[in-house]
Amino acid sequence: MSDDIAIRINDVSKLYKLYDKPTDRLKESLGLTKAKKYKEHYALRNVSFDVKRGECVGIIGTNGAGKSTILKIITGVLNPTAGEVKIDGRISALLELGAGFNMEYTGIDNVYLNGTMIGFSREEIDAKLQDILDFADIGDFVNQPVKTYSSGMFVRLAFAVAINIEPEILIVDEALSVGDVFFQLKCFKKFEEFKNQGKTILFVSHDLSSIEKYCDKAILLDHGRNVGEGIPIDIINKYKKIMTGMTVEEVEEQEKRKAELRDLVAEDSEKSENKEELVEVKTSTFSLTPEVPWKESFDLNPNLDEYGDMGAKIIDIGVFDEDENLTTTIIKGGRFTLRSKIEFKTDIEDPIFTYTFKTLKGQDITGTNTMYEKAGVGTAHAGDIFVASFTQEMNLQGGEYLLSMSCTSFVNGDLVAHDRLYDVLNITVVSDKNTVGFYDMNSKVKIDKL
Repeated sequence: MSDDIAIRINDVSKLYKLYDKPTDRLKESLGLTKAKKYKEHYALRNVSFDVKRGECVGIIGTNGAGKSTILKIITGVLNPTAGEVKIDGRISALLELGAGFNMEYTGIDNVYLNGTMIGFSREEIDAKLQDILDFADIGDFVNQPVKTYSSGMFVRLAFAVAINIEPEILIVDEALSVGDVFFQLKCFKKFEEFKNQGKTILFVSHDLSSIEKYCDKAILLDHGRNVGEGIPIDIINKYKKIMTGMTVEEVEEQEKRKAELRDLVAEDSEKSENKEELVEVKTSTFSLTPEVPWKESFDLNPNLDEYGDMGAKIIDIGVFDEDENLTTTIIKGGRFTLRSKIEFKTDIEDPIFTYTFKTLKGQDITGTNTMYEKAGVGTAHAGDIFVASFTQEMNLQGGEYLLSMSCTSFVNGDLVAHDRLYDVLNITVVSDKNTVGFYDMNSKVKIDKL
């Protein structure tokens, strides 16, 4: 392994045997049956990648993709069924809550327990203890059994231990997601310090903004396979297409066709047929009358608050990125389109179609409607179906938001709700730069030295 490689994963697979009954496992272990009593499940299949020394690498993928499994194999918690793992450097890992901690011991006891397991003497741990306690900042709880800790206090102590034992390689699973926002900020500042010190970081996260902001490279796992690695924003774009139901093969074919067409346009930008073909490919996945409703691609809010007189009914909704792919993940600064499809049960004069973005706490942030935008349709008659499309640039900060949509109108001067879908979808905005507040003014900064 070359000197600049900290972690090398070579053709690693992990196979689990799934038994229908515990007795089947027992019979097989005792050699009482020759029949195959299990189903094979590959959590990982022929995964390979390198992590260079000093890189910060993020692993993303849907639930069950194999993200946590690969981290456990790298840290030695699990053994691979096949393949090879090479590590060059001292590893510190923060995986599942509770891993490496004795619930009956106090926080202090667990600090010494973890330090000893890693190979430090008591004197060395004594020297690091104050830094660990300062970073964890859980006060007198360090003298209480960790079984009494909240999940937030637990992760504070676990992360404080992990980053203060001078690791050369830091590996973190989703554990940071349980910490409060200020502690998460503190942790990511530590990530920056580690990167500046030339240390290696490998972490799994569903927070795509953090992946884009902090990582030099991202790796995408899907059904146990490595299906992409490279610049974070490119891998995130591939991931969000897979989340909408596209197969890896369909995503790769689409990317191939786009690349070929970009090359054609670059060679002869005057050939209009090439430009038209490019537009056709970009919109080829979109239809106003799809065979499968757009909403089938999303996890709608199971506790959806819907109400109205149902004189008009929202029968479908969709969120589309700039390439007209269905998604709930939007890149900050990119263009996207919100669509609602409304079927009218009665005649309604001047219906109004709306959308609103809220915080997870319910605070309205922004939104608009067809009345504000002067895009009226006149009278909608019973049986009519309209699609309202709102296209705009995403300038909200990176984070999680709730989308609401509705159809209303004024009847005798009073606003009447025909169909309102409150908090119907969770929208994720991915950003590598956040400013203060909810909205980015996209300021251009200039500093002159006098």
